[in-house]
This record gives sequence, structure tokens and C-alpha cells, in this order.
Amino acid sequence: MAYKVIQWATGAIGKTCLRQIIDHPDLELAGLLVYSESKAGKDAGEIARRPITGILATRSIEEIVATPADVVLYTPLNAVDTLETHDDNILRLLRSGKNVITTTAHIYPYVHGTDYARRFDEAGREGGSTLLGTGVNPGFMAERLSVALTSICTKVDRMTFTEIYDVSEVRSAGFLFDLMGIGKPVGTFRIETGIQRVFRHIFTETVGYVGHALKIDYDDIVPDHEFGIASRDVTLAAGVAPAGGVINFRWRWHGRCNGEPFFTTEMLWIGDRTLPGWDYADGWNIRIRGAPGIDARIDLVEPENMPDRSKAMQYAVAGPVIRAIPEVIKAAPGILLPPTFAAWSPRM
Repeated sequence: MAYKVIQWATGAIGKTCLRQIIDHPDLELAGLLVYSESKAGKDAGEIARRPITGILATRSIEEIVATPADVVLYTPLNAVDTLETHDDNILRLLRSGKNVITTTAHIYPYVHGTDYARRFDEAGREGGSTLLGTGVNPGFMAERLSVALTSICTKVDRMTFTEIYDVSEVRSAGFLFDLMGIGKPVGTFRIETGIQRVFRHIFTETVGYVGHALKIDYDDIVPDHEFGIASRDVTLAAGVAPAGGVINFRWRWHGRCNGEPFFTTEMLWIGDRTLPGWDYADGWNIRIRGAPGIDARIDLVEPENMPDRSKAMQYAVAGPVIRAIPEVIKAAPGILLPPTFAAWSPRM
């Protein structure tokens, strides 16, 4: 018997998930929520470039909540004004008896306080449902792979996880100039902007999960951002970034022990690699110092002979969502944290 799945949102990641649901023999599409009026009423197959499914896209949350399903793949965009909206939607789905797998953080809600996390646990128990956050970068790289690598260590002194993304070819001016803030004065980022609030919510969960997995008691989790200033006008695919404005970003959070960073997660957005100290290639780096030390590099390779427009990164974010479906359905109600096996820890 196939698992009944609702797909929530059809952006780049949502559409990649939708295709996996339609194509997989053990999954059955039960519903589809879209945000765009132009997609509402269309068959899911048309949106996914697949055969007709008989499932029509809807913008009605009430309709989705009322639709019987085993799990909802909740993959909308993270924007500066959506944190509370996402929480409310997820709580409502959990109370309706639907398991939820999401890319909108929620990998370790406990880092935001017991009261915050309790809402999801209680909603899950009320509906007999489970919540799993799979991460956005994708979370597999930082939260699970970096932890798994410590399994060969007899000692760990320091860990750093780095994601690098060249944004110079991004064609969305709204993303680069409005959301990211490319071209704005560096003083703009000395206070917490909207996007910094979203990132703090997401990436402190990453730091918190690694501490949980390794049984590390942090003193605190602190930001430590750096910015590269354009020395000239820089022509990007989406427009021109003026000289004197921010062109490169290093968003960084440290989980500190005894006043020193133990685990650091950082995300580099690079618009100009020619700036000194910013010549990095896209991908993920994991650096562990201990016995033994580890330097790991992960590069994604674009799939070959695929009929879809999805990129390697979109498959990588969608993959943990799809793979988790049976595990989440059989899990106990409440918040599900990804398991670890024999990771290094100062505690036994």
C-alpha cells in the first residue's frame, strides 16, 4: 500500500519533491498546495511536467488540512516575514493528524527554548503525528555528515562546517538586492536585518543539533559575520552591484565551550571572487581538528540524462525529504531528531 503524500509549495525544491512523489511506486499524491494563482486549479502532473494525476493544485490551506494523508512535505520559501506563519501552518497540520517533513528549519527546535519546542511536541501528541526538519543547505551535510565523521575520532577539539555559494550567476534581482542586500552599506548589517533573523533561527538550530548529537553543553551560540566590500562596480547576472556596497557575505555562528568556538557553521555568499580572501569554489567543507584531524570536501555533480530542469542542489535538498517519509510515518508522535551512531562525544 502506497504512502499518501501532500506536497506543500512548488518552488524549485517543492517541484523536485513533487516529481519524486509522482514517479515513486510506493508514494501516492494526495494533495498539492500552491501559492501562485496561475498554478491553482492545474493538475499536479502539468505543474511537474508529468502525466495527468487527477490531483488539482489548491491555494486553500483548509482544503489541505481536510485532505486525508500520511505525510505533508512542507517546503515553502523561508522569507523574512514567514517564520511565524510557517510555525502556525506546521502546528495545524500536526494537529490534523498529518506527519510533517520540512525544509524550513525545525531540525532542532529545542535551541529556541523549551516553550517553543513544546508546542510542536504537544501538537504531535494531539494529532498522533511527527515533525522532522531536514535542513536547508541541505541539513544532511552539516547536521549529519559532520557528526558521522567524528565517529573515527578519539578526540575532537574543534569543528567547522562551511557552505560556499557563488551568487554571481543568480538572475533574480529580488533575491540578490532585496533579500540578500547586495550593494547595501556594511552598516546595514551591523544590526539584525530580516534575513539575519531568518538565518539566526535556522543556523542556530544546526549548531544546537550538533551539540545535542555530540553531548556538548555550549556556553552560548554567538554570531560572527564578515562582509566583503566591492572595490568597483560589479556586474552580476541580475544587475550591477555598486562600488562601496557589500558584495560578499560570511554568515557564521559559533557554539562556544569555555569561551572558545567548538562547532562553527558558516555560509559564504560570494558575488566577487576577485576580492582578496574570497576565492572559494562552490561546495561544502568540513574541518575537524582532533585525533585524527579531518578535512572533507563535498561537491555535487549535475545529474546526466535527466528529463527535468532540477539542479544537483535541488535534488540534494529534496533527497533527505523523500528518504525520510517511511521513517517519519513509523516514528513516535512529537519532534523526531535524526539519529546518530557512535559519534565522538566527551561523554559516554
